[in-house]
Amino acid sequence: MDSINSDPPFEERYKNLFNNSQNINNDELMVDEECELPLIDLSHLNKIDNDHVASEECKSMIAKASQDWGFFQVVNHGISSEILRLLRCEQEKVFKQPFEEKRKEDKFLNFSAGSYRWGTPTPTCIKQLSWSEAFHIPLTHILGRSTQSNTHLSSIIEHFATTVSNLAQTLADILAEKLGLRSTFFKENCLAETCYLRLNKYPPCSLDFMIHGLIPHTDSDFLTILYQDQVGGLQLVKDRKWIAVKPNPNALIINIGDLFQAWSNGVYKSVEHRVVTNPRVERFSVAYFLCPSNETVIESCKEPSVYKKFSFEEYRQQVHDDVQKLGSKIGLPRFLKNHETM
Repeated sequence: MDSINSDPPFEERYKNLFNNSQNINNDELMVDEECELPLIDLSHLNKIDNDHVASEECKSMIAKASQDWGFFQVVNHGISSEILRLLRCEQEKVFKQPFEEKRKEDKFLNFSAGSYRWGTPTPTCIKQLSWSEAFHIPLTHILGRSTQSNTHLSSIIEHFATTVSNLAQTLADILAEKLGLRSTFFKENCLAETCYLRLNKYPPCSLDFMIHGLIPHTDSDFLTILYQDQVGGLQLVKDRKWIAVKPNPNALIINIGDLFQAWSNGVYKSVEHRVVTNPRVERFSVAYFLCPSNETVIESCKEPSVYKKFSFEEYRQQVHDDVQKLGSKIGLPRFLKNHETM
């Protein structure tokens, strides 16, 4: 392996893992089919002629997709194609900086210290290795700071973050409403200082090993909004099979997270998903995570409750502990009422 020109230096850091590991069984990365996610036109939510029927149909489609798939895609979402184009352009510039410069993200890029991450901290086998790099950025380090940092990237990210935050709140409120709730929970608990953006890059991986770009997981938030390029690579579990998501250049992808599954008492599904590597082409995406404050208590909105009550901090700590001890996340099964001693 030639690790001299690798950026980030995956081969150098994980050479012992490659030398001592067997290839992943090819069957584990095989997909049954490629599919298009349920497509929802959000313009029906804001009809100027007050078309109540179309609006309710749109809301019902959002709820149904969240129950049946845990994933859906939206168009006419309120984020301009020009902002998305500029965001992708600036994102590519950032990731093209030398590895050592990216590691100085707080000084060089005006991001918060510790935001740059790559690979997997402590993988014990190739299955636990993610061939990707990212900037994980709290919104508090984005909103209102573009004038301080005076960079084009900061300005574009702030514009995107503001708009996508509004979209996330709208979708969360709709999902609560379709459960029969007029809830202010998300506006009160999922504030700017508790949510995140993640800029992702998946470098080409031409190694003989079958390596994930991002290992199979569920998201530990309420919901995620994803803007991805057209390379493809996102896959999810549907009917106990892996299926590849066909990219749509005009759509954003929405997926339900663990907290919404628990809050909805299992009505909405947090679905396992992953990213596979491409041997020749790099892939870019931007993800927004709707998260509450650490002290926020998550409890099912209906009885009898499937899950125990827990705070977001308790959930994050349990996930962290499991990853450290077991190499992978357990997630919601830890908090099932009928698994008290798990």
